[in-house]
Amino acid sequence: MKHVGVLSLVLAAGIFLAAPQVFAQNRWPAGDEIGMANHLGPVTWQRCAPHLASPQSRSYEVSHIRSNTMPQSPFGTPLVDKYRPTVGIPGTRHAFNGEETVSGEAGAQGTQMDALGHFAVLPDAWDGKGEFPSGRAGYYGGYTQKQVKPTPDSPLQKLGIEKVPPIVTTAILLDAKSHIGKGQPMAPGAVVTAAQIEEMLKVQKLNERGLLPGDVLYIYTGWGDGWADPDKDKSYYTKGPGLAYDAAKYLESKQIVLVALDNPFTDPVPDGLLQGKAKPADGTPAGLPFAIHHHNLVQAGIHNIQNANLGALARDRVWLSCTIILPLRSQGGSGSPVRPVAIGVPGQ
Repeated sequence: MKHVGVLSLVLAAGIFLAAPQVFAQNRWPAGDEIGMANHLGPVTWQRCAPHLASPQSRSYEVSHIRSNTMPQSPFGTPLVDKYRPTVGIPGTRHAFNGEETVSGEAGAQGTQMDALGHFAVLPDAWDGKGEFPSGRAGYYGGYTQKQVKPTPDSPLQKLGIEKVPPIVTTAILLDAKSHIGKGQPMAPGAVVTAAQIEEMLKVQKLNERGLLPGDVLYIYTGWGDGWADPDKDKSYYTKGPGLAYDAAKYLESKQIVLVALDNPFTDPVPDGLLQGKAKPADGTPAGLPFAIHHHNLVQAGIHNIQNANLGALARDRVWLSCTIILPLRSQGGSGSPVRPVAIGVPGQ
């Protein structure tokens, strides 16, 4: 989330008001850079095994196809790929094709995953005057700006996307479109609360299992039903439902490794917020309009995926699956395009 123009409008609306908590005590040993991903390994791989082995299982794409005409975030540089003509090598029978990225932040557009170093927090609110005081920023695990990004043009020295281990674990899908939206996509600014997560677990007969350390949580809000390519009406990225702040704290207590919604921000964004004409959702801490990003990345060590493609999983009632998520190992990147897959049995 780097678009200065959008953030300045939010600032102008008076949303940055008070000093937030800087960061929570790290539950892992000093020097940790992977947060809840510490739970990944043989235990989560074994939980995956029955889903991979079942002859009734199907594989599901949890990402959208990437293109120049897909919905694109106002917080990232627009992605523009150029496709080269077919060429060859003299004296050979080869012909080959290629493309190049002309501009854009690949890790900030489409179905994408946040590195823990994507967000930091200041000890008090910036008033928007003068140079941004980045040197005062604090990151997950207590890392400082000097440790993470010592110069404006440096890659992340700590907490970059290349630090994320392969995410191979069990995933729970919760159908908020059915439970909260009553069959309709959740409204802009609407939230999924901790209590509603527990209610959906019960309705979907997952309450006895519950969320386990190292799980991935997918939440289908129905907002992703509006993903269209080409993006003609340009409304997808202007607003959306999201997680409530108490839900973020609840998920930290469950020690999940990643949460993904079929929405553009993970955070709830009421209509007008990005234009400085609306306040954040009720319950959002003062000074933190993107409190879910802050809590997950700076405090809890939980990764986010935005724009998950969850409609097919929800239609087939694949409430429990094995998910495999492999971000690109881009040195010092703050995020990555990602192609999650889920493998599970329909009709659970």
